[in-house]
Amino acid sequence: MAEPPSKDEHIAETLLQRAHAPEVANTIFRERVKQRPLLLRPSSPDPNRDARSKRQYERLQKEKARRKSKKPKPLSAKQKRALCIYDIPKGQQKYAIYEPLHRMWCGYMREILGLSTASEDGKAGGRSYVDSTSCGPILTSADYHGSLVEVVRSRCESRVGMSGIVVKDTKFTFDVITRKDVLKTVPKEHTVFRFEVPFEEGKTVGEGGEEILQQKPLVFEIHGSQFETRAPDRANKKFRLHLDSDL
Repeated sequence: MAEPPSKDEHIAETLLQRAHAPEVANTIFRERVKQRPLLLRPSSPDPNRDARSKRQYERLQKEKARRKSKKPKPLSAKQKRALCIYDIPKGQQKYAIYEPLHRMWCGYMREILGLSTASEDGKAGGRSYVDSTSCGPILTSADYHGSLVEVVRSRCESRVGMSGIVVKDTKFTFDVITRKDVLKTVPKEHTVFRFEVPFEEGKTVGEGGEEILQQKPLVFEIHGSQFETRAPDRANKKFRLHLDSDL
């Protein structure tokens, strides 16, 4: 029968000596029992902080919580619809208001497509043509706010021929302002849109060095079913070539 431990001997040391060799038991007892830090109050306050600093700290924490509770919460989708945040007022539904936006959009498209522009010294600023391999991904990720689009094909025959400037590019629709100052909402699904990108007015130079006084605008057609994403999401999305059943 094992002898009971003496009063000077620790109970943990006695148990370790029964399970391990004396040297191993002494090492374990020294490193894991005697030298182990004992955190009695891990969340104790800073001893260097006096009563005044403590009261000031608590007052600042209460003020911070009060400001946080008064911070306005973002509006929900239902509240935004009730406030008509994204609706265009009746007085702003005029085609002439958005013509400068369309001119800005044309410059934006010429810039991202790298098209040649007019220059005073007669030097070409870029290319005068595009191909589907290099410009296809650019067109799919472009922003169409301000573009002048025309419906050329649709399952709804009444929409064919409708044209106007895009004032809102949502996930599933294009909101356009027609020349008759009417706001129309055109679904993207099963609809083909056509738009033109004109060259900048002035004299340009071709690849062979010949001067081109007037150049026809580039005409593109996009399938709305492939653009059913928001404009910010479409800018960061990678598109892959795949078979379209509607073609």
